[in-house]
Amino acid sequence: MPRVKVYSTAQCPYCRMVKAFLEKNGVAYESIDVGADEAAAEEMIELSGQYGVPVTVVDGEVIVGFDAPRLTELFGSERPGEVYDLIVMGAGPAGLTAGVYASRKLLSTMIISENIGGQAMESWAIENYMGYRMVTGEDLMTKFEEQVRNLNIHLELDRVTGVEKEDGLFKITTYGEQIFRAKSIVVATGRHSRRLGVEGEERFWGRGVSVCSTCDGPLFKGKDVAVVGGGNSAVITAIEMGKIARSVHLIVRSTIRADPVYLDRLKEMEQNVTIHQPYTVAALLGEEVLAGIRIREKDSGDEEDLAVDGVFAEIGHDPNTDAVRGVVALNDQDEIVVDENCHTNVPGIYAAGDVTSIRGKQIIIAAGEGAKAALEAQAYLLSLQAP
Repeated sequence: MPRVKVYSTAQCPYCRMVKAFLEKNGVAYESIDVGADEAAAEEMIELSGQYGVPVTVVDGEVIVGFDAPRLTELFGSERPGEVYDLIVMGAGPAGLTAGVYASRKLLSTMIISENIGGQAMESWAIENYMGYRMVTGEDLMTKFEEQVRNLNIHLELDRVTGVEKEDGLFKITTYGEQIFRAKSIVVATGRHSRRLGVEGEERFWGRGVSVCSTCDGPLFKGKDVAVVGGGNSAVITAIEMGKIARSVHLIVRSTIRADPVYLDRLKEMEQNVTIHQPYTVAALLGEEVLAGIRIREKDSGDEEDLAVDGVFAEIGHDPNTDAVRGVVALNDQDEIVVDENCHTNVPGIYAAGDVTSIRGKQIIIAAGEGAKAALEAQAYLLSLQAP
């Protein structure tokens, strides 16, 4: 067996995906928490040049992130060509709930996702999900995942890249070059974080620039960081990073739009959280790793350089609709257009959660929509059997 090391942090969803993939395929590995072990963090950085997790080392080969195709090539196994009643794309609150409801209706079900928990896993604290006064995103989605794993649901750790109709079935292709077929689909692929759109961003990706503070935040303990954004996610990140980092610069383009409860907590962090408003990020500074950012005052155009080791982008999210573009109707925001019962314009394809045109982007709404979508898929499958 190859020697496998996984460098990770405790709250990183993509780290969990790597480990789950290895465990599913019976691969033994050594898990190293670089958030708790500074020497291990330095070792990881020296091996990979990365200030982000996960990093997996397989017999000396360094694999950055959850690289499904490479891991499948190294350790994956072929799955027989079963036709599923339902394939759910995505494993966030909507996708996991759809899977549970489909399984309870005795539908043969597969969930395909490159991560379990979706955006919810990146939340430091959730205070508006019924039954919990406060719960971390990781803890809540772990509960969702446990329920799914106790049911007869195939969970495939991969990303759907294409959907097409073929011989009366839906043909699903994945990033890991796998093909699956189903009679119906629920699209619950959620959203992804927007990039800063600043020159050099790709060069510093994983070398100081991140969109997942719960994943990479522990690597910046005692360092100086910046958080970009003015909504709830940005303010919560600034608050939580204020407990980890030496100093935090919150870069706000216009006004802070966070809920009052978070603004009150932000005021309590005045000693090490500095607000720059109204400013945008004009440039990223450094050679091989990020050494600072240049910010620009929105009205005057005046610029200022800030020495920071990391910058976390919290400037919103865009829907993950590339796999179904040209298959189902999208609105002008690239969201999947659905009716009140999660129907798309294509019979047999349903959609739920933050990827859709439903206005409310909340975990509790996504879960409810996932349940609705699965029930509608069941009704569709029954209609196919009708004489």
